[in-house]
Amino acid sequence: MDPAPRATGRRPKRGRLSRSAEFERVYRQGRSYGNRHLVLHAFPRAEHGELREGPRLGLSVSRKVGGAVERNQVKRLLREAFSEERAALPPELDIVVVARPEARELAEREGLAGMRAALAELVAKAAGGPA
Repeated sequence: MDPAPRATGRRPKRGRLSRSAEFERVYRQGRSYGNRHLVLHAFPRAEHGELREGPRLGLSVSRKVGGAVERNQVKRLLREAFSEERAALPPELDIVVVARPEARELAEREGLAGMRAALAELVAKAAGGPA
């Protein structure tokens, strides 16, 4: 009989940036693309062993966007929109999406469809190379 596996702590969810150093690398060395609602920073990572999981996402939603409820709503919509747009991006990219204060208004007014359209515009620029 095999012993039960031990819980060794929580692992970050696959496909997400979790450490401050990862965010800093994308901000400092990556390219950025923006529109009225969002800024997308993209940087190709060098670790080829992780490519099978596809592009990784990091989110930055400041208090300028709103209170905790509004920020969490924007993050939820961005994660869902990113999952739908993920296939359009090269697998080696690390992406950080920064929500501007106008993102809250977009989320309230148009919901997922509006957030996906705003993100799709930036994903097309990032996937197409120099914009």
